[in-house]
Amino acid sequence: MNWSDVVIFVLSMAGIACGLWVVQRLVPHHRREGQNEVAGFIFAGVGVLYAVLLGFVVISVWGNVGAAQQNTFSEADSLAGVYWISRSMPLPVGAEIEKDTLAYANTVENSEWSLMVDHRSSPQATDLVYQIRSLVYGYQPVTAQQQVLYDHAVTDVENLASARRERLNEVSDSVPAILWVALIAGGVLTVGFTFLFGLSNSVAHGLMVLSLGALVVVSLILIKEMDYPFAGVTRVDPTAFQVFLSRLPPPR
Repeated sequence: MNWSDVVIFVLSMAGIACGLWVVQRLVPHHRREGQNEVAGFIFAGVGVLYAVLLGFVVISVWGNVGAAQQNTFSEADSLAGVYWISRSMPLPVGAEIEKDTLAYANTVENSEWSLMVDHRSSPQATDLVYQIRSLVYGYQPVTAQQQVLYDHAVTDVENLASARRERLNEVSDSVPAILWVALIAGGVLTVGFTFLFGLSNSVAHGLMVLSLGALVVVSLILIKEMDYPFAGVTRVDPTAFQVFLSRLPPPR
């Protein structure tokens, strides 16, 4: 949780506390106590509907984070496939593909990953994928063994390009604005509904309302942090590419 999340939480809780205090001053508890039974039935329905919406969004954004992480490992696996096949290809094409795969992994880890936080990508990494594909497609196998290597290299480079496109699409994944409106409005309505209950013990009433408010606000902050797979406290790290680069033999 960063400082902006702390500010959002504190201001939200202060707003809830002030709102409850105003309601308690303007409408004393004895005037609200008679409506508790009816308000309880309505609040139960409102709470369930909002809980379903909140749970659906949390599961959705968490699924996006998991899918993004899995996709990065698929991309790194395909890149590793191209790399190891390139080491069995004859020179100079094998060495050129090997060099480009290493350059791509380093560019993604050291340059593109930080750009994805701002929903951008690296043109250099894109050019390297095109160059790897061009080198693989330009290779002319002579023996049966080389033909097998070529077929596997084509499959791996296509999987690499596909996984990269998927990762760049995931950079823009986010909760739609209309859904944020529904989440915030639903949270305000759910917490605000508790103001209508009348309890003679104002302190107990306040603690219950603030507890519910804290749960709602923390849930919304959690969704905010998971909104983009490559940003926030649950962001996906370039672990797959780091593992790939850490287990390589010396270049040819």
